[in-house]
Amino acid sequence: MKKQFLEIGKIVAVQGLKGEVRVQYYCDSAEVICGFERLFLGKEKQELALARAYPHKTLVILKFKNIDTIEQAKPLVGKMLYMNREDAELKQGVYFIQDIIGLEVRNADTSEVYGKVEEIYQNGAADVYSIRTEDGRQLMFPSIPQVLIKTDIDGGYILIRPLDGLFEV
Repeated sequence: MKKQFLEIGKIVAVQGLKGEVRVQYYCDSAEVICGFERLFLGKEKQELALARAYPHKTLVILKFKNIDTIEQAKPLVGKMLYMNREDAELKQGVYFIQDIIGLEVRNADTSEVYGKVEEIYQNGAADVYSIRTEDGRQLMFPSIPQVLIKTDIDGGYILIRPLDGLFEV
């Protein structure tokens, strides 16, 4: 089942005296988090309207409406920020990482089940999916068109066609 609210970042510090906060973002880029009009705070998912947002080094600086002093901003430090899935428009073939984690990975030709997606690494030209087999082994494959054939979030699976030798030790 898809989560309605997805983690987008964590408030790590206050910024200045006028209620701004520093956020370590978990999305693809600072521009993504800056594009929202509202975010949701903490486990309670308290809706906060954004007054402004801008990238700053490896963080994002956010100013929420009605948070105007350092005293109002300090209690926000350490809390998670969430986005509402309905507030994001994804291009076809683009998915939220949180929706991919846990999907079963199958061979597109033989239907062999390799395991479930455990983690996704975003550190190069293509994402790398890490899967855990039933016997506890870790297998990895690149998210490239030659390997990743189909992602079916609602069906709960991914179809792949491993390149020769990809899963051999």
